[in-house]
Amino acid sequence: MSRIAIIGWGSLIWDLEVLAPHVSGDWRMEAGPELAMEFARVSPKRKRALAVCLEAEHGTACQTNVIQSKRSDLADAVADLAARERAPIERIGVVCRVSKHRFGADPRISAAVEDWCTVEDWDGAVWTDLQPNFTDVLGYSFTVERAISYLQSLEGESLDEAVRYIELAPKATDTALRQALEQQTWWIDEAKRLGLRK
Repeated sequence: MSRIAIIGWGSLIWDLEVLAPHVSGDWRMEAGPELAMEFARVSPKRKRALAVCLEAEHGTACQTNVIQSKRSDLADAVADLAARERAPIERIGVVCRVSKHRFGADPRISAAVEDWCTVEDWDGAVWTDLQPNFTDVLGYSFTVERAISYLQSLEGESLDEAVRYIELAPKATDTALRQALEQQTWWIDEAKRLGLRK
């Protein structure tokens, strides 16, 4: 296998971290498959900020980005991404056009990635497959209004991380929550405070 795509839409774009030695070239922005996503994951790694994740049921279809793995073996590419995400192997989605193997929490996502691989002539692809946990962590179902209220409840480093993470996400990661935050004066003021907007 020669061409393995790594698909990204969140912090991976601006912080490859330990993945950096294992990729070739730069991110091809908005060149990945269109996948449904939302900022619906309370992230312990990010001080309980809301992180973007795939959400086929209620998410917004957004264009993703792609970078090529240096690996020739899909298992190695999976391990590389799992290490970057500090996630178990089973939380990394994978498609292999050669073996026709598909693995992911939602078959709709895996099918969309496989179709994209075929059109764009990638041999395989890997992506972060962490699931929404907003409801499990907070005890009530995700809505844009509840997500905004949750963000407003954050303080200190948690609020800073939440604002930084959403503001730095690629423009194409344009979910319903992100669109709603554009209408929130308090959010824009927080982004300005952190030097993320003028």
